[in-house]
Amino acid sequence: MKLYHYPNCSTCRKARTFLSKIEAQVELINLAEQAPSVTELRFMLECYEGQIKKLFNTSGVQYRELNMKTRLPELSAEQALELLASNGLLVKRPFLLTQNTAQPKGLVGFNEQQWSDVLL
Repeated sequence: MKLYHYPNCSTCRKARTFLSKIEAQVELINLAEQAPSVTELRFMLECYEGQIKKLFNTSGVQYRELNMKTRLPELSAEQALELLASNGLLVKRPFLLTQNTAQPKGLVGFNEQQWSDVLL
């Protein structure tokens, strides 16, 4: 599994604690240093049935500074994915990929019940 996270984010800390509690093998990646690839983002977009906004950190400073509320509806899915891949701080966190399992899954944000349903 890969967990894209931001170390100072309390929600990301909760996700890391949960993953530790269930003894999951996880590769931790700091979103401020490395954003998910376009391929990973495209996979996540499929997990969220094409709802591109679900992949954006809509409460983040970058989202506001780039005026994404207005810009996002004008972007194609590919343009939005490229933007996310170029700026990890725009990505909704935590961002978990379970692509090394028999049935790959992707989750953004942390909801313990949802993560339990998918991972346990």
